[in-house]
Amino acid sequence: MNQQPTIKTERLILRPYRLEDAAELQRLIGERDVVSTMTNVPYPYEDGTAEEWIGGRRESFEKGKTVDFAITHRQEGFLIGGASLVDIDQPSERAEIAYWIGKPYWRKGYGTEAAKAIVKYGFETLGLHRINGRHFKRNPASGRILEKIGMKHEGCQRQAYKKWGKFEDWELYGILRSEYEEGLSP
Repeated sequence: MNQQPTIKTERLILRPYRLEDAAELQRLIGERDVVSTMTNVPYPYEDGTAEEWIGGRRESFEKGKTVDFAITHRQEGFLIGGASLVDIDQPSERAEIAYWIGKPYWRKGYGTEAAKAIVKYGFETLGLHRINGRHFKRNPASGRILEKIGMKHEGCQRQAYKKWGKFEDWELYGILRSEYEEGLSP
């Protein structure tokens, strides 16, 4: 992996983050309702955090462990959210999908459109065999996205993550390359 690609969909461009995204990233991801659905994201999202995080994306990509995309509006270019493949394990040919959408853009299909593009990238470019997904049980909208992109519900990890002092259940999903390829058939 040398240079992170840019992916175009009907309404979106998924591209590497840029430092000029920092202010809008901080505004969108810093919203309590957004960050409440995520792991490993601080709240409040302090000044300088976005710049520091963006600064580490290239190294993370070059190590082959994570690929992070800024989700932007294809026509107007504004930031909508983010999508990633994390915990990329090349020997096992698997990774986990992660995504978030800024609250002003919820319920417009952007999450599903971006997630489809990320799954395609994982299977067709990275050559993965399996992609996992998970969400907090109290966030069923994320589960609907995973189902729409062909993932199968595989179970629930009870009280698997402590978020803001409360143990949360994780709903687990997965898709295999063969299932992805079957979904492409007419």
